[in-house]
Amino acid sequence: MPLALYGHPFSSYTQKVLIALYENGIAFEFRTLGPDAPQHTAPWQQRWPLRKFPLLVDGDRTVVESSIIIEHLQLAHPGPVRLLPAEPMAALEVRFLDRFFDLHVMSPVQCAVAGALTGRADRKEEGLADAVSKLEVAYAWLEGQLAERTWAAGPDFTMADCAAAPALFYADWTVPIAEHYPALRAYRARLLARPSFARAVDEARWFRPYFPLGAPDRD
Repeated sequence: MPLALYGHPFSSYTQKVLIALYENGIAFEFRTLGPDAPQHTAPWQQRWPLRKFPLLVDGDRTVVESSIIIEHLQLAHPGPVRLLPAEPMAALEVRFLDRFFDLHVMSPVQCAVAGALTGRADRKEEGLADAVSKLEVAYAWLEGQLAERTWAAGPDFTMADCAAAPALFYADWTVPIAEHYPALRAYRARLLARPSFARAVDEARWFRPYFPLGAPDRD
């Protein structure tokens, strides 16, 4: 029975898991959640009443939370690209960076998006101001972290990069990464050139008009 992934192609956390699946060429069925595919809503909600996605179905097992899904894939469906290092301390750094991108890059973006979705100018302004203050701190820290690295945790592409790709993609749309962060800008460009993420970006291109802060005409 093939794997089934419930999610939306424009969702950052869905893209995070898609990158892991594409990196290792793992076969799966994508079950889009949204008004265009109402048949998927009830099975998804039945499996996870918290109504969060992505959600992976692997036989009789339901796996939720993007980082846990990626770790599950490595354990149950290993491929040529090892996204969690075997060495425990190296794996711990990857997990930390994974959390950093989710909590300190993607979360401020989501707050700004949520403010814009209210339709209220004051809430949009408040959300953007909060994103600017938090993302500038994150950008500055990442600039030093990435100064001599190809990927987030070193020379190898890992789960941390799966998290970083959509987080920085949408973060730069929300609060553009300034030129005085050259290492971070170059890292984002490398992520966009990675075939697994490039595929996820292209698959979601049709949804850009729905980005409530206005999707820039690039990437």
